[in-house]
Amino acid sequence: MKKVSQLFSEDDRKRIADAIEEAEQKTSAEIVTVVTTASGRYDRAEDIVGFLAALLAVATGWLICPAFHSESVWESGPSVSGLIPVLGSMVVGFVAGSALASRLPVLRLPFIPKKELEEEVRRAAREAFMTSRIRNTAGGTGILIFVSFYEHRVIVLPDDAILEKLPEQDWGMLCAEIVSGLKVERPTEALEAAVASCGEILGGVLPRQNKDEDELSNELILID
Repeated sequence: MKKVSQLFSEDDRKRIADAIEEAEQKTSAEIVTVVTTASGRYDRAEDIVGFLAALLAVATGWLICPAFHSESVWESGPSVSGLIPVLGSMVVGFVAGSALASRLPVLRLPFIPKKELEEEVRRAAREAFMTSRIRNTAGGTGILIFVSFYEHRVIVLPDDAILEKLPEQDWGMLCAEIVSGLKVERPTEALEAAVASCGEILGGVLPRQNKDEDELSNELILID
């Protein structure tokens, strides 16, 4: 899986920054975009892949390797020498499976509960909300668009002034718009469209005032 810093070129980042600048001409809100490669490590799923690989290694060895069930080894009953190839194949299978799942994260995905995915993405979004200083805007008008590539999840976190006008659940269509773009591998276009929609929506409830200043950076924040 590519890191997000490799997926967005300098031109892509400029396009998104320009889209934010244009959108903020319509509203007093401060729009921040954060994209991360993945929101969690999911070590438990990695261990499950390793365990399944260990079982496969033992089963394969039992079928094709005589040393696993040689009569000369087992004729006098269970023995340490008979267990060595079994245990060895389990260890090798587990290590190989875990390492493969670490290098190919797509292998972990079927073994991660949906609830865990949602919790990890929401935790990472809240952390990004705080580290991006969105809480520091003068009128509480900051809003975060958080995209997690591995999980194909999008979270929109508005600050207090926006929440009073538009509850968090009202942003579902915007999130779906970005996810659709991720699935067809057009993340830049999806984010541009989402930012433009965000500007239109917020412009209706929090129009730009003459005294408004650009308090937060418009640059796309990438977390590998």
